[in-house]
Amino acid sequence: MMRIGLFLLTNIAVLIVASITLNLLGVEHYISGSGLNLTSLLIFCAVFGFIGSFISLFLSKMMAKMSTGTEIITHARNADEQWLLDTVAELAQKAGIKMPEVGIFPAQQANAFATGWNKNDALVAVSLGLLQRFQREEIKAVMAHEIGHVANGDMVTMTLVQGVINTFVMFFARIAGYMVDSFLKNSNDNSPAGSGIGYYITVFIFEMIFAFLASFIVAWFSRYREYRADAAGAHLSSNHAMIGALQRLKAEYEMPDQMPGQLTAFGISSHMKSGLLSLMASHPPLDQRIAALQSMR
Repeated sequence: MMRIGLFLLTNIAVLIVASITLNLLGVEHYISGSGLNLTSLLIFCAVFGFIGSFISLFLSKMMAKMSTGTEIITHARNADEQWLLDTVAELAQKAGIKMPEVGIFPAQQANAFATGWNKNDALVAVSLGLLQRFQREEIKAVMAHEIGHVANGDMVTMTLVQGVINTFVMFFARIAGYMVDSFLKNSNDNSPAGSGIGYYITVFIFEMIFAFLASFIVAWFSRYREYRADAAGAHLSSNHAMIGALQRLKAEYEMPDQMPGQLTAFGISSHMKSGLLSLMASHPPLDQRIAALQSMR
């Protein structure tokens, strides 16, 4: 219920902010009696595409905390928590960013994530299982990887990529819908193209198709940023420690996944995916990530 509530609130916020923005910009309806106004359509799609992405970004820390049950460490209650705070502070200083919030989420799977709307207002969190089972050198490397995501500005960059994708998915789907609806109208129908049921059905179908195709671009960028975060983690901790952490994660891949899909940080499955599955994967196989780090030596 909590996730459904967050989803509904996010979409309501998108509608409200987008409507206000379109009114302030004076954007007219993109379909009129004279035809399809491509400029208005592009602005309409960009407003909805980017506002949706940025609202999700601004709410990312709150949603991450609520969906994973992450408990923020404000005052260390034991030696492990104090060490974790000190380690993140050291890594953040070395990366040149403001100390992020540090949290622990109650999952036995070894995992971690980073989120936040900018590099100086971020959250990094580690699972209880990873904290309990991994060596401190390995934990430091994992946190260095997450700090690498923050320092690289990956959250903002992914938001911009998703905004562009959303814009063009909506834009081309509506052009396709308009063309199909125009084709289906008979000579006795005086209503403007884009007002018939064919338009709405076609837009829905093409949005699904274009979104599916665009997901390959998003997945490719996600895989690319994992390699960059691994390199940053190796720089902030050590190459040896980063490789060791990934090898330890690989050994634990059989444990069930307890992370929400959009927050899975390390993608611990070591199985090689093939075909479409490999192109849609948000994380490269651990063997490939380890090999990339070994080549840096």
